[in-house]
Amino acid sequence: QAQLAESGGGSVQAGGSLRLSCAASGGIFSSYAMGWLRQASGKEREFVAAIGSGGYSYYGDSVKGRFTVSRDNAKNTVHLQMNSLKPEDTAVYFCASDVGLYSFITTKNPRYWGQGTQVTVSS
Repeated sequence: QAQLAESGGGSVQAGGSLRLSCAASGGIFSSYAMGWLRQASGKEREFVAAIGSGGYSYYGDSVKGRFTVSRDNAKNTVHLQMNSLKPEDTAVYFCASDVGLYSFITTKNPRYWGQGTQVTVSS
């Protein structure tokens, strides 16, 4: 059974940085796309960033230039470096994985999901 486990969430002031990590197990994640979506209270799920098996990355418009997604296939991990954080980045961040990037960007419903980690940015 494929499992994804996030770590690294927390609270930070606006302008600060956080790094999220996600460890994958139980599947061949090196050949899958991996990435992040988020959901703020009372809002719709939002695509944040994803990276394909070959290293091509794609970002949501609201985080371009501030967030960087990376992966380590040898360790089955994906990271999200978040810089210049804003209060509007406050949300639960979910690690996710699927065969390709399509489900991240269009349906926002990849096949595999982690439990989520809270990120809170105060002004």
